[in-house]
Parts: sequence; C-alpha cells; structure tokens
Amino acid sequence: MEVRKEFLWLVRTLLIMPALLGKPDVFAEISNFSSPEFAPARPGYVYVFPRDHGSHEQFQTEWWYFTGHLSGTNGRRFGYELTFFRRGIDSSDAWSNPSSWGMRHLYFAHFALTDEADDQFQFAEKLSRAGINKAGARADSLDVWIDRWSVKAVAPDHRQFHLQAQAEGFSIDLTVESRKPPVIHGIHGVSRKGQHPTHTSHYYSLTRLQTTGSVVVDGTRMAVNGVSWMDHEFGSADLAEGLVGWDWFSLQLDNDHDIMAYGLRRADGTFDPASSATLVGPNGSSKSLSLEEIRVSVQRHWTSPVSGATYPNQWTFSIPSEEVELKISPRIAHQELVTRRSTGVTYWEGAVDVTGLWKGRDIHGQGYVELTGYAKPYRPSR
Repeated sequence: MEVRKEFLWLVRTLLIMPALLGKPDVFAEISNFSSPEFAPARPGYVYVFPRDHGSHEQFQTEWWYFTGHLSGTNGRRFGYELTFFRRGIDSSDAWSNPSSWGMRHLYFAHFALTDEADDQFQFAEKLSRAGINKAGARADSLDVWIDRWSVKAVAPDHRQFHLQAQAEGFSIDLTVESRKPPVIHGIHGVSRKGQHPTHTSHYYSLTRLQTTGSVVVDGTRMAVNGVSWMDHEFGSADLAEGLVGWDWFSLQLDNDHDIMAYGLRRADGTFDPASSATLVGPNGSSKSLSLEEIRVSVQRHWTSPVSGATYPNQWTFSIPSEEVELKISPRIAHQELVTRRSTGVTYWEGAVDVTGLWKGRDIHGQGYVELTGYAKPYRPSR
C-alpha cells in the first residue's frame, strides 16, 4: 500500500507540474488547493543573521531578489536581475506525504540582463519543485538554487555571496559583498501590504553590495564590476482587496545614501496608505517614511509592443522633509518580462539613472524600478 501511495503521489505531482506551466497565474492556481496553516508575519519579529538569509518554510511566499549595475570593457554598462521565488503549496496531502519526492514547495526564478550599448534586454525563467535536489533553499544561510542557477553565501561572515545564472546567449558569474548591515523595512519587524493587520510581510535589504565577476553576451565574456542590491521578503498574505499592483524603487545615490520605496497601487492609480519608504544612511542607519512623507509623480509613459501594457517611464521623486528632489529615468525603455513559463506575471523591471538635488546640491545615482499590475491587474489568490 505504501508503494502504491507513493506511486500515485508521484503521478499526481508530475501531472500537476506541466498543467501549472500553462496557467496565466501560477500563484493563484496553487492556492486553490485545500489550505494548511502558514504563519502570518506578526509585529515583534526579531531578525537573526545569517539565519534569516535562509529559507522560512513556515511562511507561504518568499523571494530573494538581486539587481545591480555593472561596468565592463570600454565602459560598457549592464543592468541585471536575478530573483528566486519559493511558494508553499496549500495541500494537506503534500505536507503529510513523507517522501522526498513530495511537492511541498515550488521554486521559480527570473534572470534578466540589460545591455545598454546595444539597447538590448534579455530574460529567462525557470520553474521547478523542491525534492531530489532540483531546487531548494537552506534554512540556516543564504543558499538557494534551481538547477545551475544559484545564490550562495561564500564567506564565514555571510556578507559575501556568489551568483550564477546561464541562459541562451547571456550569463552572469558574480561575487557580491555587503558594505552595509541588513536594513529592516517597516515598523516593529513587519512591512505592511494593506490596511488589515494580516496584510504584512517580513522584509529587509542589503542596499550596497560591491560586485565583481563576469558577464557573457553572445559568446563573449568580459570582466565587470559595479554595485548590487538585495531584497529578501517572506510572509503568508497576498495584497489586500482593491489593490491592482505596486511600483517599487531602489535607489543608490553617489553620496552613499540609499532609498527603498513602494507604492501599493489602487485601480484609480493612487497609492494605498500602507505604502512606505526607507531612507538608508552611509553607515547603514535607516529611517522609515510613511506615504505622506514622500512624493512620486509620473512624467512619461511607455507602451510595450509585446504585452500592450502602458507603464510609467519617468518619475519625479521627492522627500520634502529631507530636501531631496530626484528625477528617475530608465536606461532603456523596453525592460519588460513576460513570464509565461514560471510565475505567469508580466511586469516591468528595469535599470534607471537618477539625477537631482540633495539639500540644494547636485546628486546623481542609479537604481532599479519594478512595476506590476499594468499588463493585468493583480488578483488576490484567495
């Protein structure tokens, strides 16, 4: 009986996987299973590193997110994104099944490269399941992978990480080292994603990662160096009803200050009051900012020839209390990912340049912007 049960579970797993690949919203489909209990993100969470760099399987959704700006031969500039997602499956059968072949988690990954010299944007995606070492993440340190794509801590102090990803025609092999301590976003250890107390996550960033390594484009390998950013977020709640997506900004300024900001967007284009920002100082100190303390205005739009979605494509961003006034502009317009074979989400994720004033003085910088819900409004999965 046990052998037959294991066989039937394996068949079910193999049948579900290709079906999910064809779904427009994999996350929503997974949540249609009967639901076990995943932990909510509650105030008072105490971060402990390096443990919290690792996986948190008590929460349903988690991602590790790296973006960066790289300079190569003759000043050639690149932007990159490498993101790993974990989604716990809402199935009591999955969690009661003792086999290592049991499908308790799905893993997704997105990899993108912006080649500014050639005005070219490329991306690739992966989907796999935990078990038999095809994908997974350690719980005690940063070590997450799908096949040969991976991010792994490589130094005893867990401030240095190795990133690898290969796709047809482009790849990265990078070492990043944090120059600042982890920055915790939100209040009392939680980042709000809506008005209800359960619409929360745990969210931190490494905002300055010195980066070295290599990029391969069309068979040519070149040495690169630059600066990266890492986000790690985990929780069990989706966005609140009435929200269609979000606009997210990570900005690294040449006075060694960094800014993270996200706007939870309603259908009418306004931001929910739960939206917030974090200002990070040169020494890693941080200040949480409410929506009322920041100003974001769209100056220009761009329409994708692939999805037909129209995205904001230039912004003014200000923090009046800090005398910060910035202009944010994409390095190239077409930085859209249409992820039909993994998460099923179409979004814009791109490298940007920053200019403006800081307390009356000229300031420059760089960053990344993520825009979701423009091709298709966000739909809560339950």
